[in-house]
Amino acid sequence: MHIPVLQKEVLKYLDPKPNENFIDATIGEGGHTAAILERNKPKGKVLGIEVDPELYQKLKSRMAEIRNSTTAHFPMGWVAQPLSLRAVAKLEIRNRLILVNDSFVNLKESVKKQNFKQVSGILFDLGLSSWHLEESGRGFSFQREEPLDMRYDIKIKNGLRAEKIVNYWSAREIEKILREYGEERFAKRIAKGIVEERKIQPIKTTFQLVELIKRATPNWYHYRKIHPGTKTFQALRIAVNDELNNLKKVLPQALEVLERGGRLVVISFHSLEAKIVKDFFRETSLKLKVLTKKPIWASREEIKQNPRSRSAQLRAAIKINEL
Repeated sequence: MHIPVLQKEVLKYLDPKPNENFIDATIGEGGHTAAILERNKPKGKVLGIEVDPELYQKLKSRMAEIRNSTTAHFPMGWVAQPLSLRAVAKLEIRNRLILVNDSFVNLKESVKKQNFKQVSGILFDLGLSSWHLEESGRGFSFQREEPLDMRYDIKIKNGLRAEKIVNYWSAREIEKILREYGEERFAKRIAKGIVEERKIQPIKTTFQLVELIKRATPNWYHYRKIHPGTKTFQALRIAVNDELNNLKKVLPQALEVLERGGRLVVISFHSLEAKIVKDFFRETSLKLKVLTKKPIWASREEIKQNPRSRSAQLRAAIKINEL
């Protein structure tokens, strides 16, 4: 079941009010959006952007279920608890949720195409969805044996895949992304192990990659709180999807799209994303007032319920001046 990360905190800092419009730039499985729609009714709208075509279609199917349903419950996956049809009727989401299948890096273009105006808040939840880890079958998780794909946007047929990186990039290039994007202390050893392994056989699956990471790193590295493959998988995913550059490109667009007094909320999951957000807030201090002097972390209770929230940190700001 999908559990939205830091949902109470998102609502606190976005502060949605009746009839206001919001953008969920990483709608995923829709948990945060459902909570916003409950707050901005009766006429407030949400523009939900999802880059993954499969997840987008899943959301559209849920929308169809809601519109056509005569049974007792809201389809699961949107919020932590099912809503009754009476609650669904109150949400009136058929005219209030606009779904777009695109990358958030095209935020301004999506807003223009949908003629989406008077934006009171924008949310970025930069983490992977549970669906990507558990159901996509694209190699995001080191706990499942799957092909090394790691693309969010599978519409791009010739797009970069993790398999191409590990089988064709040079040891120096692989080491660079592991060190820069994964902050992996054993980047050089893992890169060397990858190059040696592919001389014997192509590296096709997640488990192949995990095993060679274990062989390339010291034994004590395998018994820490985080899995020894965590940083390598993170680095490959970031490289495949150009995540850091996309974040740098979209934040100025978000500031431009927001109305004066509009709020920008970003949930990041590692120090590289966090630094980009912190730097952007600092560089735009004449236009944005930071609402979170320190990042907001998940509570112990939330981490117990949803262990993936342990690395989530929320930052928020409000637009005080026009560009």
